[in-house]
Amino acid sequence: MSDYRNDVEELEAKSATAARLFDIRRIIGGLFVVYGIIVTIAGITVSDADLKKAQDININLWTGLGMLALGLFFLVWLKLRPTAPPAPPAPAAPAAPPAE
Repeated sequence: MSDYRNDVEELEAKSATAARLFDIRRIIGGLFVVYGIIVTIAGITVSDADLKKAQDININLWTGLGMLALGLFFLVWLKLRPTAPPAPPAPAAPAAPPAE
């Protein structure tokens, strides 16, 4: 019985770790930061001809900075409010003695 309990506790610990690792905020935040950096670099290296097409608004720069801000928001949110580990199961109630 002890081996079974140890196996169950080990699986629960792995499950909690996997839940924290694949938290949707981490995935969304990471993707927005990576794409934000790429789009911001594209906005910094824009040519004058491209600016003329966009009526002198550097849309890549503004969009990239917005994506960076949103991605950082998600990552800060994850850091400030981490995923709570699952609550341990309640112990089973002891069996009542048979009625006589």
